[in-house]
Amino acid sequence: MTILDRLAGLVSPAAALRRSIQLFDAGKPAEAFPLMAVAARAGMVDAEYRVARCYLEGSGVPPSRVEGTRWLLRAANHGSVDAQALLAALYVAGLVQAEAGGKGAGSEQLFKRDRPGEPDFTAAFELATKAAEAGSATGQAILGYILTSGPKPMRNADAAHHWYEKSASAGCAEGCLGLALSLARRGNRENRVRIAEEVRRAADADLPTATYLLAVLTEHGLGVPSDMAAAAQLYQAAADKGLPSAQFRLGLALIDGALAGQDVAAGEAWMRRAALAGNVEAAYLLGDRYVKTQRPDFAEAANWYRRAAEAGHQAAARALASLYLTGNGVAEDVEEGARWLRASANAGNQDAQIDLANLVLGGAGEPDDRASVAGWFEAAASSGDLIAAFNLGLCFANGVGVRQDEGQAAQWLRRAAEGVGEAQYMYARLLQDGRGVATDPRQARLWFARAGKAGVLDAQVALAEMLLNGRGGAREPEVATQLFKQAALDGHAGAMFALGALYGAGQALPVDHKAAQKWFAAAAGRGHGQAQLMLGRYLVNGLAGECDPEAGRVWLERAAACGVSEAADELAEPISG
Repeated sequence: MTILDRLAGLVSPAAALRRSIQLFDAGKPAEAFPLMAVAARAGMVDAEYRVARCYLEGSGVPPSRVEGTRWLLRAANHGSVDAQALLAALYVAGLVQAEAGGKGAGSEQLFKRDRPGEPDFTAAFELATKAAEAGSATGQAILGYILTSGPKPMRNADAAHHWYEKSASAGCAEGCLGLALSLARRGNRENRVRIAEEVRRAADADLPTATYLLAVLTEHGLGVPSDMAAAAQLYQAAADKGLPSAQFRLGLALIDGALAGQDVAAGEAWMRRAALAGNVEAAYLLGDRYVKTQRPDFAEAANWYRRAAEAGHQAAARALASLYLTGNGVAEDVEEGARWLRASANAGNQDAQIDLANLVLGGAGEPDDRASVAGWFEAAASSGDLIAAFNLGLCFANGVGVRQDEGQAAQWLRRAAEGVGEAQYMYARLLQDGRGVATDPRQARLWFARAGKAGVLDAQVALAEMLLNGRGGAREPEVATQLFKQAALDGHAGAMFALGALYGAGQALPVDHKAAQKWFAAAAGRGHGQAQLMLGRYLVNGLAGECDPEAGRVWLERAAACGVSEAADELAEPISG
């Protein structure tokens, strides 16, 4: 600082302020700040506001939001409209808190850590109103925002529109953007051209959000001619300014080539920037891309899914759960998978609710999950969801989250049976066994038939047994045999065993011990205990011409291990070679 500058500070605060402004304009903020501080300490309002800006922007002095706020409060209390508007903006952003009495930041607040908190709309409203009524276009835009997006008791769409109009007419970019959004909310198609004009005015003032919205309007031809190339340039401009939503949209456009030339590598780079800046959808889609490539990178996918899931993205939480449950990209961990499914399900994702329910029915999850699962299914089932009705029936049948009640199980399974094949089968079983409903073989047979036509193999086999034995209607052995054969070809072990028994006994089919042994072997290989017993007998006794006591004993041992008592008895007897 020169001798002249020191004298200016000694002689007059006004002179100090004038000289500091000259030094700022000359690009010498460090020399200007001491003089400006002299004028501010003398109570000059303009100097107080300028000192506040210096602290907030780190111009000529180390940045400090606390000191900047303290000087803003002084300037605002001394009537600085600019200070009132800026301080209102800080309150809205949660960058400063007011005292309980509403007189500004208390001393205990000034020395807290310099980090954002919750918005203080009450203090912001008071200051923005003062600034707006005094003619501040910025204050008017902030007041419009508070009246639009503040707490519900403060909201007043008409008053907000009024202040946005005043702000926009004064050329405030934020006012222009606010007016455009207010016009859009009114839903009048005739306003599209004006909306686009106001958005363009804000974009011309380099407001990134406005540039992004202008890109959206240009892409879809809303109020302006549709122009994909121009839209791509606008997205690029907003993305370059650091707007995550623009970075996300630009990334998508480059990946799929929807707006201009396709550049997958550049598109993914923009998507990563958007995700790292907090765009949750970008993080989720990146995870999806790593899963669905020709050579999936599940570990990288897990990182992006986790970022989105931690921000509350339902589908990402479910996808992350899937990786934990399968051990892809992360260590297999059923409980961690259940935790992420729970987070997704509690947020309302119905697919995750079903996935978690299946885990719970399988014995995983936490005790509280059982009640939650039943509650989700009951709510969905009551609104007509047949899949939910089926799952609720299973909950009542197994006592999962509710008291076991076969009557309730039958009621919900009957409702689900109108459109769910598995429910048709389960309901038929209840009718057949008389559990929760009166025994009714005829109706059971009809429901088994419906479920079989829906592709439920167990139902086809159950129907075949009823047709073979004449339960619930006339005997139809030929139809039963065809059903057994079809189910066997589709891999049903019970149907394979039934065919073996029919060939072996000559019931509905001619006696054919070789065919019988073939089907017993097929069923035994799929873990069917009775088939293992019969195959063991056939091999031990050479009933199909092939005698192999050692192999037969192995199959008898397997049958005994499956709990077939007859096999254990036969193993206790000596087997002659």
